[in-house]
Parts: sequence; C-alpha cells; structure tokens
Amino acid sequence: MQDRPDLDERTLGQALDAWELGDAHLTYAPVGFGDYHWIAETGAGRRAFVTVADLTHKDQWGGGADAAFAGLRAAMEAAVALRAQPGRDFVVAPLTTRDGAAVRRLGARFAVSVFPYESGEAGAFGQELSEAERGAVLDLLATLHRSAVPEPLAELSLGLPTGDVLRRALAECGRPWRGGPFAEPARELVADAATALRERLAAYDELATEVAGRGGRRVVTHGEPHPGNVLRRAGVGLAGERPSLVDWDTVRLAHPERDLWLVATGPADLDRYARASGHTPDPAALALYALRWDLGDVTEYLTWFRGPHERTSDTEAGWSGLCETVARLTR
Repeated sequence: MQDRPDLDERTLGQALDAWELGDAHLTYAPVGFGDYHWIAETGAGRRAFVTVADLTHKDQWGGGADAAFAGLRAAMEAAVALRAQPGRDFVVAPLTTRDGAAVRRLGARFAVSVFPYESGEAGAFGQELSEAERGAVLDLLATLHRSAVPEPLAELSLGLPTGDVLRRALAECGRPWRGGPFAEPARELVADAATALRERLAAYDELATEVAGRGGRRVVTHGEPHPGNVLRRAGVGLAGERPSLVDWDTVRLAHPERDLWLVATGPADLDRYARASGHTPDPAALALYALRWDLGDVTEYLTWFRGPHERTSDTEAGWSGLCETVARLTR
C-alpha cells in the first residue's frame, strides 16, 4: 500500500523482538496492494521483509479480526511446511519466531509476519510474459500442485463467500451511499452495471455447480501467481532460472485451475502444464476461477467504498481497479 497504516512503528518494533529484530531500523516499502510492508535492517547487516496485515480487511476468512487472524496463521504455517518439503525452495515462506510462530497478533486490528529479504525483481500485476517466462511459472506450478498437503491447509469452497455482499450492494444502489468521496461514484457505477453483474453472479453459480459435479482432485494452490508475486534474481528473466513465489496468504486446497487461469494464455500453455503435471485443465474450472477473481475484487472495492474512507493514493488506485473490473465483467 502507498499509504501507511494507523500503527505506531514503535509498537511494531517491539513486536519484531520475537524475531530478534527489535533493534532493527524500519524503512516503509510502499509496494503491493492490501498489506503494509517495511524493510528491517539491523546494525549487524541482517535484513528482513516485514508485512503487516489489517485484519479488518480480510473477509475471505470470515467475519471479524479473530477469524481473519486464524485464517492468516493457518496460511502462514502451511507456507512454512511447504518450504520444508524437498524441491520447494521456491516458496518464500515466513520466518518463525523464537517460539515457532509464523505470524503474531499486533493489537486488536493488525498481525505481523516476517520474511527473508530476497534480493530480486518482481513483475507487475497484468504484465504480459513471454512464452518462455510463462513456461517457467507453469513448471513451478506443476511442482507446487504435486506437493504433499501441509497441515493446516484450508480448502477453498466453490461457493462465492462475498456473493451476498455484492447482492446487497446491488439491492441498495437505488439510494445514496455515504461512506466517503468514492461512495456515490461507486453506487452509480454499480447501478449502471446492475443487470450485467446479476448475470455474472448467476453464471458463477452455474459454473460452480458444473465444476462441483465433476469432482476433480484438489491440490495445493498459491491463489495469486501473477507476475507481481513472481520473484527472480536481478538481471535474470523469469525464463532464466526457476523463479520464486511470494505472498502466500492466499494458499488453499483447490482445483489446479485456480492458479492456471492467471498464467496460461492459450492451448500451448495448458498443454505444457498437462505434460508437466499429468492433469488436463478443465475449461469450466478455468472460467470459474477467473470469474471468482473479478467478482471478489468488485465486492472488496465496494465494501471499502461503502464504509468510511477518504481520498488517498490507495483509494484512488482502488477506484481505478473497481472501474476496470466492472468494465471487464460487463463486456
């Protein structure tokens, strides 16, 4: 996030003592979208990447900060267990505290985790990769999807957990929204697109029924293997060596297509994955997870803009994201 959270960095520094980083100098890193990040560097030259999650904005794990923390802790512990498996050194898992915790609560609202500082370059969400670069990521996913399922690892339900939130917003778009500067523009956007959004919700339900009816094996999935979460050494392209995957709070047990739709661009990519993994991708499942992503993003943005908010660089970016996603859903 570009904007810093409402968090005293002295409190964060005290929490980092559990990782023996209590005396580290913290430099805010305005990267990514959703969580907050710092670079921690000790006087001895040790560096780490610190992530703070706002538990009030993690509805994918259920309502409330306690449910969010439980879900985040399970995901981080799963990442640690994955990293320990042979051949899974591409998993950039959190470092654990002296007492073995992968994440710590930071007051009622936040949670902190610490990652090894990896010197490299990440791409950007929406970046177009070359065939060779896509192939490197697909080979990595084939390895991930063959991993032993770590404990604990939650299974992703095919039901759309945010569907009711979006339906409620659609039902209430005929009267003013008062959350902040983007509330009324968001309401007008949703009102104009209401018919198409209802159709997309219905299409999702149909796809979910179809995919559930086919069964299919669930595997360990990252959830967001887009170029922004793919890391390679500086000066080395994604095709030059096996890249690494960061941002594991979305790890879940799900169909392989949950990851594949974000990487594969056509039959050649899907054939490569099938040869590497032994699994032939299901077109219905690919469509399901792509639609789930967009509907989830719309719901997240609407929850943000219907609640109290101000005009900041982050809400400006969120407004652009909402407009782009609604446009994609209504084409």
